[in-house]
Amino acid sequence: MDTQMDKKRIVSILSNDNAQRYKYLLKEVVNLGEIWILTDEQGCVMLSTDEEDCVPIWPNKEFAELWATGDWQDCEPQAITLKKWHSHWTDGLADDELAIAVFPVPDQDGLVVYPDEFDYELTALGRKKLAG
Repeated sequence: MDTQMDKKRIVSILSNDNAQRYKYLLKEVVNLGEIWILTDEQGCVMLSTDEEDCVPIWPNKEFAELWATGDWQDCEPQAITLKKWHSHWTDGLADDELAIAVFPVPDQDGLVVYPDEFDYELTALGRKKLAG
């Protein structure tokens, strides 16, 4: 699903702190059914925080594109369906001992979570949405 966000909304969301952006990402991913990553010719882009090697993820294409600058300017946003995330990515990241950098923005790496924690949050929110 490729819907354009207006610039005012993007700026508003970018001003949120890590925890607020995490909540936003969870809701967007459950509602839209996709997670965005950046890829290059070698595959998925990764970043290193002080403690972990991470795969950065975003809730929308526009936010992933904002990160594609400097060393990452040749990277392309790629959507991963929520179904594929649950079936391949969660275990794959855990097996590779990688964490997730949730919704990094320029000058901030984002909240770092582990794949099983992230999957649990997505699943719980998805169940809540179905029940509600």
